[in-house]
Amino acid sequence: MSKLRVGVIGLGEVAQVIHLPIIESLPDRFELAAVCDISPGVLKRIGERYRVDRQYLDAGEMIADGGLDCVFVLNSDEYHAECTITALDHGLDVLVEKPMCLSPREAQEIIAARDRSGKTVMVAYMRRFAPAFTEAVERLPELGEVRYVRVHDVIGENRLIVDQTSYVDRPDDIPQEAVDEKWARRSALVEEALGDVPQELEWTYGLLCGLGSHDLSAMRELLGSPKAVSAAKMWRSGGYVVALLDYGDFVVTYETGVDDQLRYDTYIEVYGARGTMKVQYDTPYVRHFPTTLQLELTDGDSYTRSVRRPHLKDPYTYEIEYFHDVVTQGGTPKTTPEDYVADMELFVEIIRAIERSS
Repeated sequence: MSKLRVGVIGLGEVAQVIHLPIIESLPDRFELAAVCDISPGVLKRIGERYRVDRQYLDAGEMIADGGLDCVFVLNSDEYHAECTITALDHGLDVLVEKPMCLSPREAQEIIAARDRSGKTVMVAYMRRFAPAFTEAVERLPELGEVRYVRVHDVIGENRLIVDQTSYVDRPDDIPQEAVDEKWARRSALVEEALGDVPQELEWTYGLLCGLGSHDLSAMRELLGSPKAVSAAKMWRSGGYVVALLDYGDFVVTYETGVDDQLRYDTYIEVYGARGTMKVQYDTPYVRHFPTTLQLELTDGDSYTRSVRRPHLKDPYTYEIEYFHDVVTQGGTPKTTPEDYVADMELFVEIIRAIERSS
């Protein structure tokens, strides 16, 4: 099996809890060859922990130095496009965490860079790689005609769970000017996507690009894209959103928000003419918590209810193995930049529906 030399850009919470341990657990597929972060302290300590000599404060410098086959782009959303394009232009394959980017311009620039390089860009939507979800896609026809769907994602702050289950080395040495520059860049990119909108809608768009991108991306793979956003409402400064998505013959209720509870309440539930299906997710920040597929089916006089747990391997590991296979064996990932553009267009439609309701 071909081993890929990977450089990791961004050594924050998700890298420390998820990506770095998974890379270490797949030594036949990956070699952690370089790491990069804007925090000198975190960079040094993580580099030492994983015995990586190549440590960089600047992603462009890491990429230009060569010796890599691919990069994982895990840093702050505002810099995903810049790092992805730089890697592509140096002939590297890219796994980029969602959201791939924040503005349509960035998305088109990533697509252009991918096309001229001939390399792979895969957007990291780990929920779509959970075996329970992929089985749900296959078994959807068993439900008969779809009548109604709920997409629900109301979770506690990730840090509440992470702090109970993992050690995360959090930075205390990032210059204030870097923080200010990040937020200024974010605001400018959101303005590119939405135009001049109130700050609450900027925050709502951020929620959709972050947490919501998981839900709506999985929904589209399962059901296709909606015909329209019939209505939408946000409250609590964009921290909660409800939307009605019109599929013609049925409606999807989408609801999301973040609270202070120590739990992870996320599922997609499909009501068909003769069956119901529910894909139930648990927090990805505790590896190997299972995703389950719950089925209720009517066949003549018979009614059956089942709960399937196809595997205990976590969705992130499936996703990263899939990325390796696409890069080494050829092919196109299902979570392409174009696939993300469809999500971004839906985020904007939801924002426009919220504006109409105001």
